[in-house]
Amino acid sequence: MPERQRQILVAGVGNSWLQDDGFGSAVVKRLGELALPEGVNVLDFGTGGLDLAYEVMRGYDALLLVDVSKQGGEPGTLYVIDPRDEEIKPIDDGETVNPHGMDPHTVLRFMKTVGGSPGKVTVIACEPAEVEEMGLELSPEVQAAVGKAVDLVIDTIAELQKDEAYEDAEAEA
Repeated sequence: MPERQRQILVAGVGNSWLQDDGFGSAVVKRLGELALPEGVNVLDFGTGGLDLAYEVMRGYDALLLVDVSKQGGEPGTLYVIDPRDEEIKPIDDGETVNPHGMDPHTVLRFMKTVGGSPGKVTVIACEPAEVEEMGLELSPEVQAAVGKAVDLVIDTIAELQKDEAYEDAEAEA
């Protein structure tokens, strides 16, 4: 029996005006130049977290977020993070959320609160060198990681197209 065509959203997030925070945008821009499999949608959300939440609610099997993440490694280090559903808590009653400043974690919390599901979530993140100062260029270390991240995203898409990638999540449900 043939495997069902998985719907995968690759979402670049971050602020391109804050140097390395533009990493997600740089990766999805490169991905947009490639022929990707059917069912894969690649979009740059920048800082539009609410737009990302609404797009995910269209219904995807998997969400692949591309962003920076300070994990303490050397700048340019790539990380693959698989957040567990139970780690994502809904937004508490009375808690305020700025719809113009929703980071990926807050987007996932918002979706859980309103009953939306992003499907299987994987984050491909890069250790930034500089995200505090204004600037339109990536640091040399992060720029060098963009091509490696594109390859990692392509490999991850291939895995997410297989039913096996969803077996753990389905067993827990």
